[in-house]
Amino acid sequence: MSSLRLRLMPGEYAVWRLPPDAPLPSTETADFLSITRTADELSMVSSVADVPAGAPAETGWRCLGVVGPLAFELTGILASLSVPLARSEIAIFVVSTYDTDYLMVKSHDLDRACGALREDGHVVEMGEE
Repeated sequence: MSSLRLRLMPGEYAVWRLPPDAPLPSTETADFLSITRTADELSMVSSVADVPAGAPAETGWRCLGVVGPLAFELTGILASLSVPLARSEIAIFVVSTYDTDYLMVKSHDLDRACGALREDGHVVEMGEE
């Protein structure tokens, strides 16, 4: 896989959940919202500010978006990003959309993650924090 370009998205994100039969949350103000429903849960990724009070949430994530769109035929994208982070012992959470992939790392690992990705030949644009 050749070099990928990633862009840091502003703000802090959370991974949170609701019961599997819960109604879908309002998406009117969310700049970033990923929703996955399974038989066991309704799982969301959003800005920390969009997490409803009382919802179980894992907070403190920063989000690096792969600049896309990416063709469906491309292979090895997530491997090329996750392997250097695994070598650096950095945990990740990944969200994929129709056009691209979003790689989330904990805030306290952001600088190390960007360094590891750059050392592996990827371009990381910090944008506005």
